[in-house]
Amino acid sequence: MNLKYNNEGLIPAIIQDGSTDKVLMLGYMNEEAFAKTQKERRVCFYSRSKQRLWTKGETSGNFLEVISIKNDCDEDTLLIKVKPEGPTCHTGSDTCWAEDNKTDYGLLSKLEAIIQQRKTSTNKQSYVSELFKKGINKIAQKVGEEAIELVIEAKDDDEGLFLNEAADLIFHYLILLNAKGYSLQDVVQILEKRRK
Repeated sequence: MNLKYNNEGLIPAIIQDGSTDKVLMLGYMNEEAFAKTQKERRVCFYSRSKQRLWTKGETSGNFLEVISIKNDCDEDTLLIKVKPEGPTCHTGSDTCWAEDNKTDYGLLSKLEAIIQQRKTSTNKQSYVSELFKKGINKIAQKVGEEAIELVIEAKDDDEGLFLNEAADLIFHYLILLNAKGYSLQDVVQILEKRRK
């Protein structure tokens, strides 16, 4: 692997969780730190403040086990995917940006949060709240109805109706998962196990 170190003999290393894809931290490596990281399969940096090699976790026990190392297109930045053993930041946070280290499914994660919030809402105008009040049988029935409507639209040629029914099915499926005490992450974990 060709690496272009800066004029101080360092290269930035972006540390990313190999499971969640969350960026955990940024550190710097010199040639010795990079070689040690490759050999020991634990992330080792060159500490600019301490002026020495520093294996992440050497005092806290929160090591970063290396999964993969990639060099960028300019060969001057590393992307290291890791399995963290505990919080990454010295403050105790999962990341150095005070973020939770969990997978984010974008809009679907936001929908899960809205569903959770509305589940206990007393607002009678909330469709989700009212659906939860009707119980698990009604929620499961709605998923079945939406699935049938999606199948019917799949046989027709109306792209708009098909996509709207697909969105309705996903929305109601997230409600059903919540009602059963699960999340999208639980389903993804099952799919990950099946993939192996």
